[in-house]
Amino acid sequence: MTLRFVLDPELTLHLRADIVALWVDVTNAGGAVGFVAPVTADKVRTIADPTLAGIADGPDRLLLGYDDDRLVAMAIFTDPRFHLKQHLRVLTRVMVHPDTQGRGVGDALMRKAAQVGRDLGLTALHVTVRDGLGLDRFYRRLGYREVGRWPGAIRVAPGDDRDEILMWLGLSEDSAKQTTSGPTF
Repeated sequence: MTLRFVLDPELTLHLRADIVALWVDVTNAGGAVGFVAPVTADKVRTIADPTLAGIADGPDRLLLGYDDDRLVAMAIFTDPRFHLKQHLRVLTRVMVHPDTQGRGVGDALMRKAAQVGRDLGLTALHVTVRDGLGLDRFYRRLGYREVGRWPGAIRVAPGDDRDEILMWLGLSEDSAKQTTSGPTF
């Protein structure tokens, strides 16, 4: 597998369809990317269309990963849209195609995202993770720290509420030393 990454590609109709197809495949394989399986392309487009508008019109940024010419990974650098948080971004819709999992694609995507963040002059990246899937272990291995939880914030199904885990990666030496272990009263 030969991975290459593209930052801020032109969002053609073909690319938009590829992104939606990736999103559907990831969700239907059990991925935690905003939906619960089973999902259709029409359902995904209800979120994908406004998400892609935030990229096309700014200020969000899109990082795509390709194996040859096939889209296999993506992450969105979501701008906090608040002037006091311009030094960080939230990585959203982080996904790797199910048939490439376990082959280092997720690691490569997240390492490239950290590099892009540094190149953009950011001091931190933030991700939120649905509890119960072990995703927090993946991010911890890459240097992310759990900095909080929203208990029961994600309702996967009636009677199946999951915590949303807030994770943070410092990109500069100073920010990497800063961590929060919880509220101080």
